[in-house]
Amino acid sequence: MTDRPIILGIVGDSAAGKTTLTKGIAQFLGPENVTVICTDDYHRYDRKQRAELGITALHPDCNYLDIMQQHLSHLRTGQPILKPIYNHKTGTFDAPEYIKPNKFVVAEGLLGYSTRGARDAYDVKVYLAPPEELRTQWKVKRDTQKRGYTEEQVRAEMLKREADSEAYIRPQRQWADLVVSFYPAPEHIAEGNGHLNVRLVLRPNIPHPDLTQVVSTDAMHGDSAIRLGLDRDMGKPVDVLEIDGHATSEQVTRLERFICSDIPNLIDACDRSTNPELGRLTGTTGETLQSYPLALTQLLIAYHMLKATQLR
Repeated sequence: MTDRPIILGIVGDSAAGKTTLTKGIAQFLGPENVTVICTDDYHRYDRKQRAELGITALHPDCNYLDIMQQHLSHLRTGQPILKPIYNHKTGTFDAPEYIKPNKFVVAEGLLGYSTRGARDAYDVKVYLAPPEELRTQWKVKRDTQKRGYTEEQVRAEMLKREADSEAYIRPQRQWADLVVSFYPAPEHIAEGNGHLNVRLVLRPNIPHPDLTQVVSTDAMHGDSAIRLGLDRDMGKPVDVLEIDGHATSEQVTRLERFICSDIPNLIDACDRSTNPELGRLTGTTGETLQSYPLALTQLLIAYHMLKATQLR
């Protein structure tokens, strides 16, 4: 199908930043063009049943991975699905939802790359890998403010899930085209999400833009706020792009415009004034912040989705 949907996978552990990343990408591509689904909706058991069985939501046996894989395959060919809905507030299931794919589909969740069939459905695969200390902060904040847990309950649940995170979630990193790791700079470690840096592992699975034209590889060992270099990830050679939270607007705009220049009619879309969701996130006290590292990450992923429309 020359006009089939383009499917993006975003996988990572609980509270790794999947939803925040997705929002800006969807806004950039146009909400009317994007269907977003959560693969965590394919849980086999509700919260009470999981507790009784002593199984976590991260375990493959706790999820209908065969149905998830089938639905992703249907979406890839433009077919609608009747998707289950897991309610994270109540821990139970709501009525299923009829989903028709748009031009783009974003599938985010815990186990999106856990089967070969599921992996084959994606055009672009992203894995989120923040430091565990930062992910813990994000999970405590989210689950206490939005899901009604106490901090002690959240930390206890994370401890219970650790073995499954190690066994089933983190190994999915190997299948990603881009590995995204937001992390605090030492001098801003207590200043919240607005000062986070990002490290982007760019695997040669898909054609990335030739960033050497705009980012010097000599800058990897210097003081530049945007650095490009070579490294190894899971034993394989990769390019690595690092963007600091203190990068200037001029530096960011130059890189944004270079990325957009490779896609026809995309330059105007790179104007952040017309795409306010790019790089937008919520601070520790609920305030709205803008992050250049997040904006560039979202833009690069959107670039790959648009590029995939030319390659399909």
